[in-house]
Amino acid sequence: MVLEATVRAATRSGRLACSAAKGCAVWRIRVHGRGGQGVVTTAELLSIAAFRDGHEVQAFPSFGSERMGAPVTAYCRISDAPIRTREPVTTTDVLLISDSTLLRQDDIFPGLTADGYVLVNSSRPWGALGLEDRLGGHRADRLRTVPATLIARNATGRPVPNAPMIGAFAALTGAVSLLAVEAALRERFAAEVAERNVRAARTAYEFLRGEIPAHA
Repeated sequence: MVLEATVRAATRSGRLACSAAKGCAVWRIRVHGRGGQGVVTTAELLSIAAFRDGHEVQAFPSFGSERMGAPVTAYCRISDAPIRTREPVTTTDVLLISDSTLLRQDDIFPGLTADGYVLVNSSRPWGALGLEDRLGGHRADRLRTVPATLIARNATGRPVPNAPMIGAFAALTGAVSLLAVEAALRERFAAEVAERNVRAARTAYEFLRGEIPAHA
């Protein structure tokens, strides 16, 4: 199922962030995780947030097993122009990895652009992940970890990392605003659950903002 929305942009803040960061007008995002971690929901929430920021969006899962614990991939595109393609995201500007046990899989990093971003759900710092052999040439300021599962458990009582991951995504890339992320969570979830997820997203956003100087 493809979730899509098309609007005339009321604001160009995301476009400007994208252009300043990587000279483009579209963000191509791939989300990796396991069944039960809200991978597909992460992509959908990103698309809702970007829609609220005034962009055209697309989000959809890959085909394959959705059983608990099985690897799952979902895709999201955020653009200031109509999105014509319906193909999976192969050339990737942002990788969101919700489960660090997937880092050694061969299908995770191929297609990542030279100036792309990687955000990993892990309580360990980036340097402790042992990825120098795969990403040693990438910009260090665009490679980050966030303890999304821990943040989610503390804020919501459940170890589902999707809300912290999208909050951290907003802080790392500037592609969507925190206000739009909060609005997307309130749109998706009922009142009390929504506010718990908003707290989780804010905490992750502030965690990343404390680590990076700007949207370099």
